[in-house]
Amino acid sequence: MASALAGATDGRAVAPVEILNATGGLPAHIVNTFEDPIGFAEATTGESIVLDRRAHTIYSVNRQKTAARKVIVIGFEEGKVLAPGVLALSKDDIFAVADAPGGLERIQYFSLTGTLLGGFHLQTRAAPRVAVGALILNGVGSMSFTGMTFLLNRPETGALFSEFDNSGAVIRHIGTLRRTGYENDPDVHIAMNIGLPLVDPSGGFYFVFMTGVPKFQKYDAKGALIFERHIEGVELDRHVQSLPTTWPRRDSAEGRGLPLVPPLVRTAAVDPSGRLWVSLAEPYTYVYDKEGQKIRTVQFKAAGTIAPSSLTFAKGDRVLVTPGCYEFSTK
Repeated sequence: MASALAGATDGRAVAPVEILNATGGLPAHIVNTFEDPIGFAEATTGESIVLDRRAHTIYSVNRQKTAARKVIVIGFEEGKVLAPGVLALSKDDIFAVADAPGGLERIQYFSLTGTLLGGFHLQTRAAPRVAVGALILNGVGSMSFTGMTFLLNRPETGALFSEFDNSGAVIRHIGTLRRTGYENDPDVHIAMNIGLPLVDPSGGFYFVFMTGVPKFQKYDAKGALIFERHIEGVELDRHVQSLPTTWPRRDSAEGRGLPLVPPLVRTAAVDPSGRLWVSLAEPYTYVYDKEGQKIRTVQFKAAGTIAPSSLTFAKGDRVLVTPGCYEFSTK
């Protein structure tokens, strides 16, 4: 790990940017078989699970990292995936996949061998809200999995996120929509409340706003708001200052034009110690302690600088990153 001091043009002191160099990951002969890996997680067995979005396939990689095999393949049917958006692995080695066959939002969960354990459809159709590169984030695209329940960003309900049981029944709604100044345009107002609900292993939840002025909130296990923090840094300044006031629209499956709002946050995750890692649209990642104070600014580097599309944490103080299926030391 190396550090480089970033410069500021307004005289402010700037914390050093830490360069995290890849310490491992999946070998090239395996990674090269993937078309577009957007999820990478490691089970307690040492096996890895990879979601290849473009191939509509889930791969399992053996502990020795010498071979990969398909455990879930493309299809509309139960036990298969189509247009997957996110992969999540529980501490009990059950993995969940959110997809949208025919535009209908669906969540399924499986054993490491690919055996279907359960699943459900949401009573909504996937509508494009936020684009990160070629990836369109929908409700199921925000899924977090506790091993027993699922968290989804559902701003159209009036809450920031909802918790579902393993049959798809809503257990509770958590958080209220933030004020955006676009309340008279419901579609833009909802798009400005798109974000990622995340489980805090030390208890409670985080919610990271991906659009508009970037912020995050922390909630306790009962769903009560503890605090809200702005996500700030010189890497973000010009983007926040140049946020537009009008938004282009794109036709949805329902035929109505929905605003496509580019995010300032690409992805986020919580490490085993309860620290929040927020990866920006620019290739920087901010790390926050349990009190919401920024303690690090890092960049991931392998063959080049990586703008993460997903972050997951593995034993031994490691973070697994896509694209590239690399691993880095968090120390």
